Amino acid sequence: MAQLHVLMGADTIRARPVIRTIGLEDLKDALTRGFADFSAIPTHAVFLCLIYPIVGLVLARAILGYALLPLLFPLAAGFALVGPFAAIGFYELSRRREQGHDISWEDAFDVLHSPSRDAIAALGFLLLVIFAIWIAVAQAIYVANFGYQPAASIPHFIRQIFTTPEGWMLIVVGNLVGFLFAVTVLIVSVIAFPLLVDREVGAVEAVLTSLRAVAANPITMAAWGFIVAALLLAGSLPFFFGLAVVVPVLGHSTWHLYRKVVEPDLSPRPEYPRQPQKRRYAAQFPAALFAGEEKEPPTRS
Repeated sequence: MAQLHVLMGADTIRARPVIRTIGLEDLKDALTRGFADFSAIPTHAVFLCLIYPIVGLVLARAILGYALLPLLFPLAAGFALVGPFAAIGFYELSRRREQGHDISWEDAFDVLHSPSRDAIAALGFLLLVIFAIWIAVAQAIYVANFGYQPAASIPHFIRQIFTTPEGWMLIVVGNLVGFLFAVTVLIVSVIAFPLLVDREVGAVEAVLTSLRAVAANPITMAAWGFIVAALLLAGSLPFFFGLAVVVPVLGHSTWHLYRKVVEPDLSPRPEYPRQPQKRRYAAQFPAALFAGEEKEPPTRS
């Protein structure tokens, strides 16, 4: 029964979210509002997001052992696959600011009290699985073209990628397959995570709502995907430092995109008072979603 609740939500007969048709001007407005959210709480957003440039640098350093060098680009591109889940805290910050609440960085962890918390974790796990599959496929494409022999050096690797037929085949096939992965994640998650933050629904309903939103707005959502990819690419140069700004802005903007696409709920999610709990740190987010609630140790009488 617990698994059914995660997938379907508490009330399977509740009316489905109503989808609007939006245009390109709405994307511009969502980005403007997202940047306004980031400007209103820049310290908290950057603090939460510092983990992403740090992870990128660690990954880049690990890759420089040459044997894993071919995975540098797939790993960097993989940020786009887990980004909708990684930005979950920014949706919550935008939701609270929208309601006029005072905001601190701790408010990003209020998603841990959401009735849809388990569904958020389940959908996040799905994106992590997709990310792992993408890395495995990218490695297989490289092996199919160059075999198992690692690159002798970075210059050697660059030459074989850009000056050989195998390298150009790798570029074409790899980018095509990566594009298909990115489109899949966009379709299933562009609206799903903000919906789970906003309402008590199951993972299945969240994904179906995202599918319906894309079907109703194919051109606009394709443009949104292009904007996300372009900003993530710009934020990755140089050395992923720009992600400290790009990721929170996109996270806040995605919340406002959700507000434009989905009709407001007449019975919105109830607010739950924050309970006293052990201090959490930004580096724990969003991994803390997968951890169970810590219980207080029993007291001796």
